[in-house]
Amino acid sequence: MWSFREWRRRRILSRFPLEPALWQSVLDSLPILDGLSDTQTNRLRERSILFLHAKRLTPLAGLEPDIPARLRLAAQAELPLLELPELDWYRGFHELLLYPDDFYSPQKHRDNAGVIHEWNDARSGEAWLQGPVILAWPGIEASGDWEGYNLVIHELAHKLDMLDGDANGLPPLHQDMGIADWAEAMQQAFDSLNTQLDADPEAQTPIDPYAAENPAEFFAVTSEYFFTAPDLLETAFPAVYTQLCAFYRQDPLTRLRQLQTGHPAYRGTSPTEPA
Repeated sequence: MWSFREWRRRRILSRFPLEPALWQSVLDSLPILDGLSDTQTNRLRERSILFLHAKRLTPLAGLEPDIPARLRLAAQAELPLLELPELDWYRGFHELLLYPDDFYSPQKHRDNAGVIHEWNDARSGEAWLQGPVILAWPGIEASGDWEGYNLVIHELAHKLDMLDGDANGLPPLHQDMGIADWAEAMQQAFDSLNTQLDADPEAQTPIDPYAAENPAEFFAVTSEYFFTAPDLLETAFPAVYTQLCAFYRQDPLTRLRQLQTGHPAYRGTSPTEPA
């Protein structure tokens, strides 16, 4: 049966061919893509092209990212969706604003006494409900390794979270997933992290303490760790890792362990520190 969606997809890909050497340079520059199969990297290539066609990248203040840089951003954006059905998971926005450095975001908070506090908060990324994704270029350039940090994945995880409304740490789950199982795993880990920080605000937490801010940040941070430090996440919160495997339909820890065993660049290193 003829499909307009498929016809349009093929038309876009034929209009914007990507040189194999250029795509290979993108793969070589992003260690978190190591170990993907040829089928997966080909799918990622296509989805990266489609991402750049569907989303407007708006550089600000003289920033001029070249084509390889744009492809690296797109590949990291599409990695979380790699094994999901080709549905419009990023339908909640059309533009990414790219700042040359961290930016200030106006914040407002009403305390328990009813007093409103306003301030400007320095940030490297932000995702607006029904609005753009904002990214600082140094954070993008620092992403892509097995180090527990990825600004692109973090902010786009917020967009997945927002698909059902406000960001609350509960993205649209697949039919074979249970909300109760998700809530139990996430809440227990979130409470554990907060208990540790309540006892010692300077504690060396197993994942970035920013995850304790609220359930939305917990989902975004654990999504970062899922793809960039899966060993740390699985050790700290195995039930959370299991739920993210079910949601993203991927198992980065198995891929990383296979690299540890069979890839020369990973031998003799800890999983989060490839040679």
